[in-house]
Amino acid sequence: MDLVDRVALITGGARMGEAIAQILGDRRCRVVLTWRHSKRAIEKAAINLRQRGIHASPLRCDLLKTASIEQMMRTVERRFGRLDILVNLASIYETSEGSDPKRLRSWDKHLSSNARAAYELTLSAARLMKRSGGGRVVHISDWTSASGRPRYPGYSAYYVSKTAAKAVTESLALELAPTVLVNAIAPGPLLPPTGLTARDHKAVRQATPLGRWGGAGEIAKAVLFLVETDFVTGETVRVDGGRHLT
Repeated sequence: MDLVDRVALITGGARMGEAIAQILGDRRCRVVLTWRHSKRAIEKAAINLRQRGIHASPLRCDLLKTASIEQMMRTVERRFGRLDILVNLASIYETSEGSDPKRLRSWDKHLSSNARAAYELTLSAARLMKRSGGGRVVHISDWTSASGRPRYPGYSAYYVSKTAAKAVTESLALELAPTVLVNAIAPGPLLPPTGLTARDHKAVRQATPLGRWGGAGEIAKAVLFLVETDFVTGETVRVDGGRHLT
């Protein structure tokens, strides 16, 4: 896909979203960055992008509400007349430990945020993409789910939801072919979480064959490949520095 004058919708994830918008915008793609709670971070990212000469617009959307997704797509169509790329970064990562009611709430929350939203977003985006001849969808899974085995006790709801996101990617890639290509990225240690101790930093580096955190730019490179390719669909690409090998 040639990215000149295309329109990309990037949901969630201000730091990664800005890096992806930058790499797409450098190829003259227009970008929309969505937010639900992080309005200030997304608006700051959009300002940074515009200062670099990239057409960037912030847009609010609650991906847990069908009506909000549909309204967002109508807004994109009204402003741009088309949609070519969807990059779905929106996700939650929380422990599912605790009492049975708490675990069930965590289950519902993770499946809704990480799997159902991906499903609804893809179908809604695909309807708009097909009017322009087709498009590309990229979701975010997880290196543990892509490897087919959990690694961290207490995160069962997260693991299952990201495995489901991988399944959504594969099933909709088949359903929407040949006009819409649907793929996923399974990140490993890219950006250290806030509050991580020096000891934890060291442990992550030691467990990663490439010996470092990857950074948001590595996800952006993978996204660029998956939106430019014309012959890859239903694939989940691990971007984890070899973490799944250990």
